[in-house]
Amino acid sequence: MDAKKNPVAVLEIGSTGIRLLVAEISKNGRWRELDWAGKPVALGRDVFTSGEVSRESFLECLSVLQNFREMLRGWGIADEDVHVIATSALRVARNRDVFVDRVRQETGFRLSIVEGIEENRLMYLAVRFALKNDLPLFWRANSMIIDVGGGSTEVMLLRRGKMVAAHSLRFGTILIDQQSRLAVGSAQRYLHENIRNTSGLLSAEMDLTHVRTFVVAGFDARLAAAQIGTEVNEYCRIIERKAFISFVEKVQDYTIEECVRKLHIPYGDAEGFIPGIRVYRLFLERTDAAEAVVPLVSIREGLLIDLSMGVDPELQEEFFSQIIASAVNLGRRYHYDEPHNLHVAKLCLVLFDALAREHGMNRRERMMLETAATLHDIGMYIRGSRHEKHGQYIVANSEIFGLRREELDIIANVIGYHRGDPPAPADIDYIALQREERVLVLKMASILRVADALDRGHTQEIQNITVERKTETIVLHVPGSHDLSMEQRGLEEKAGLFQDIFGFKVILT
Repeated sequence: MDAKKNPVAVLEIGSTGIRLLVAEISKNGRWRELDWAGKPVALGRDVFTSGEVSRESFLECLSVLQNFREMLRGWGIADEDVHVIATSALRVARNRDVFVDRVRQETGFRLSIVEGIEENRLMYLAVRFALKNDLPLFWRANSMIIDVGGGSTEVMLLRRGKMVAAHSLRFGTILIDQQSRLAVGSAQRYLHENIRNTSGLLSAEMDLTHVRTFVVAGFDARLAAAQIGTEVNEYCRIIERKAFISFVEKVQDYTIEECVRKLHIPYGDAEGFIPGIRVYRLFLERTDAAEAVVPLVSIREGLLIDLSMGVDPELQEEFFSQIIASAVNLGRRYHYDEPHNLHVAKLCLVLFDALAREHGMNRRERMMLETAATLHDIGMYIRGSRHEKHGQYIVANSEIFGLRREELDIIANVIGYHRGDPPAPADIDYIALQREERVLVLKMASILRVADALDRGHTQEIQNITVERKTETIVLHVPGSHDLSMEQRGLEEKAGLFQDIFGFKVILT
């Protein structure tokens, strides 16, 4: 028997309500649900109308959170095991910082606001868990994961199980409902135009007509699955394409009161139900999927899985590979030199692994360096001159699946310093980082400069290197017979930062 940890709690403050999940995580990384609770709160209607949380909603949220605090005390859950997150409504609220501070003062909860791309990551973890190996088509063909929430829609596109793109769209059931009310007599047209425009943007990354697995992960989809779904496993149901479309046609003109009475769903959930399933139907019709796959999970389960990932290295490695796949597809969007960028990334990892004692970085930071190297020349799309700064701008203003905003900022800075002058006090983006983050940028950029110099001609001539550490030098041995004059010049130009940071001169033999 595995010894159990103390119970943990996940509290999610969403656009339409506050939901609590209590679970127990075992040492093998598995978890089981112990308790669940939820209360409707109309945060989204406040924020998407006035731009901030109203005083009334503020007080209502505090009351619900204080009640949940008492519930958690009954479970004996320590403060460090309570994880409180907020999603789209608080992301855009003008008074979000005041809200976060007041919650901490009144309840002791330390609230984290989840950015859109992080919400995508947590949802992917939950979906992967729910599907297990029961739907092999998800891993073999093109797939789309979509979660329509109150204030945003999270979309992920995968090609043969590898991440192509991940987006958080400001397009949710509350916004749809509000805009539909304004567009008197043309609500259907408003919805169709938004879906058509969004589909056009997504199809530039992956043709939606080639999507074979359509995964609908939102609360409204789970309600539909409860009505007409077929069980795949305890965490997943499927709805045949025709059955889903017929169900939407049957209920799409229901009033909120009819949804409550005929479908037996709470009033708070019924408000966004019709807009949500109509969006799913319109996207489903743009794909070639024969069914809608409905995982019975949310980002709360995703966060639980994330908390347990530290004891599951296989899952961690698979997740890192999805991050790199997303970075590669971002590079392709900007027509980058893929063989060169991927080769430099490979050389970076050789250097990273060989110099672990010198740099002291961890496995996740290794992935961040690989991401930076994979995209280091992306700025060539704009112009060759100062392409490092163009690349920094592109990456800083893009979304890469699985990367938090602060990680993306570090990676963008590494790209910005992979050539040219080292960081200076006047560099605003660099100075804006925390001290520890600036040190990471210097370490990663210095390694990237050396790796980039080893493929200066973009020919991948040097396929392998071995690294030898001496008293004052790092010697890079290249097997075979090569003309290394170009790479030698590259090192003379680019290895200075490495010597400044680590104290070793780099020699190529």
